[in-house]
Amino acid sequence: QVQLVESGGGLVQPGGSLRLSCVVSGSIFSIYTMDWYRQAPGKQRELVATITNGGSTNYADSVKGRFTISRDNAKNTVYLQMRSLKPEDTAVYYCKSRAMTDSSLRDYWGQGTQVTVSS
Repeated sequence: QVQLVESGGGLVQPGGSLRLSCVVSGSIFSIYTMDWYRQAPGKQRELVATITNGGSTNYADSVKGRFTISRDNAKNTVYLQMRSLKPEDTAVYYCKSRAMTDSSLRDYWGQGTQVTVSS
């Protein structure tokens, strides 16, 4: 069984910073792509940032230059450093991991962490 647990969300003022973490645990052989998504109230879930197991990254245009995704393969952890936060960044942030177990290769999701940007 694979579990993803996010942490680091909270309330922050516009212009502030937060760092999200997501730890992957369980019977994992390999972790491939790791992603951060977000979903604001009344909106569809959107991809925010992606990092491959080789360290290549990709970002949504709305967060380029403000957010940085990184990973620590030894700790099975992915991070999202968020700077210059705006009210429109308010959302529930989810991590997703593509992982190989002894039975399959599939995507796993975390439960989400709330980020609220407000003065």
